[in-house]
Amino acid sequence: MFLDPLQRRFRARRMALLARSIGLTREMRVLDVGGTIEIWQLAPVMPRVVLLNQAFWPHQITAAEGVLLGDGTRLPFRDQSFDLVFSNSVIEHVGDAQAQARFAREIARVGKRYWVQTPNRYFPVEQHMWTPLVHWLPRRWQGAILKRFSVWRLATNYAAAEREFYVQHYLETIRLLSAADLRALFPGAAIVRERTLGSAKSLIAWKS
Repeated sequence: MFLDPLQRRFRARRMALLARSIGLTREMRVLDVGGTIEIWQLAPVMPRVVLLNQAFWPHQITAAEGVLLGDGTRLPFRDQSFDLVFSNSVIEHVGDAQAQARFAREIARVGKRYWVQTPNRYFPVEQHMWTPLVHWLPRRWQGAILKRFSVWRLATNYAAAEREFYVQHYLETIRLLSAADLRALFPGAAIVRERTLGSAKSLIAWKS
């Protein structure tokens, strides 16, 4: 997939920003909610990472300090159990506004600090389908377009059934957020804008 090197570059830049901003160390205990070990392999420092997700590949189980199947809206940890709770491009997947609020409260409860990234709703390219402007259209129109065309579809070689499943997941589940939305979910957090070509591509709620 030709988009992979570009995504890897964005993620490596994000992890470098995290390391500088948080003061990431090898001793720091980090909970990654909804992530995988691959993004941490792009960080300049590898902390003590515990992964919580709904599914894992076998190699991720041995690469992290801890692995747990679970729901980010109901974290099975005590208050402030981790030095840092990290979540990358997950909050937009968890469901409606109420589910996103539960997700945000759990992250703020469990972490002494947190770093929550999500695509910016107002960036002109939708970052799951890599298709300009489609996310600003009514959902019915999005479905009509994305079932026939998307940059993501052109850039991948998934089977037809897998493509259909992913498009349906996008239509039924993804709820993109603005900076105002993120600020309301994480009151008191700093909102960092990751800019690409002069526009805020992604947003980060950061509590240090």
